[in-house]
Amino acid sequence: MNARSQIFELTVEGRQADEAVASIFHTVLFHRSTGKFYYNNEASYSVGTVGYTDVDCDFIDLTYVCCTSPRLDQIIKKEISCFSEQLRGNEGTGMGQISLEFFQKKPSRWLFQPECIPWEVWTVRLELITLNNEGERQVCREKVGELLTDKILYIAEVMNRHEYLPKMPTQSELDLIFDTSYPDVQPYLFKVNYSVSGPSSSTSVGTTMKKIFKETLAL
Repeated sequence: MNARSQIFELTVEGRQADEAVASIFHTVLFHRSTGKFYYNNEASYSVGTVGYTDVDCDFIDLTYVCCTSPRLDQIIKKEISCFSEQLRGNEGTGMGQISLEFFQKKPSRWLFQPECIPWEVWTVRLELITLNNEGERQVCREKVGELLTDKILYIAEVMNRHEYLPKMPTQSELDLIFDTSYPDVQPYLFKVNYSVSGPSSSTSVGTTMKKIFKETLAL
């Protein structure tokens, strides 16, 4: 099975990296989570509710919604933080990508680990830029907010498509489809992967963005 793939490319300041990725990942997870399943028997169950929280960004003009789950937020925040720290370590102009991959487990024979089969991958490619003054930072704050708003609306559009989702499991199959370790929410099984490269030596999106900031300030 080929996994569906979505790729977003963003140019941000180093201090915006965590919030930019978090806004996308949490939006996806909000749509890819359910309430806890409560089984009456092997194939009959009821579903609990999913709470939601509004998140106001500090360095981007953006408010987004995430699941109300402190532990899920902590895990996502930790993964993104590890990625952004490495990204900022590349002399402040690093490039890299981080992916949120959803998968299901295929039962294997005794003594063998289940096979993990990805079915959807969301990737954010980041390039960091360094701005010269507060005026450029304010423009960047607004522009990145507008761009992420468009991305979040696009995610909602994708979620409304009739595309493959793992079949709702029986009680014995629940852990093959969902992560049941959270007390307040039940996301599809997922993992986070990332990689970081060095500064770009060629003309890049970051250079273009800097020109936009300067032209906007000149108006």
